[in-house]
Amino acid sequence: MVTHIVFIAFKPENKIENAFEAKRRIEAMMGEVESLRSIEVGINFADKERAMDLALTARFDDREGLEAYATHPVHMKVIAFIQSVADYTKVVDYEN
Repeated sequence: MVTHIVFIAFKPENKIENAFEAKRRIEAMMGEVESLRSIEVGINFADKERAMDLALTARFDDREGLEAYATHPVHMKVIAFIQSVADYTKVVDYEN
């Protein structure tokens, strides 16, 4: 099993709306991206300077599944939206 975790910090403009739209788009990938086994998305409520705005955890059978997800057209559309509204992202991928 491979776990893929992404943290997103959104630009200040429309931050809350963009976080909820990103969550909706990310969750809609389930059932559309064949290698995606599960996905969980959360919007941060902690009011701390070091906090990120959104976290997602996705799981795949193997590294090949993660690679297929990374280039899947549905995922690429979600990435395009996130890149247009995010300041930056962080990622962690690991096998478990």
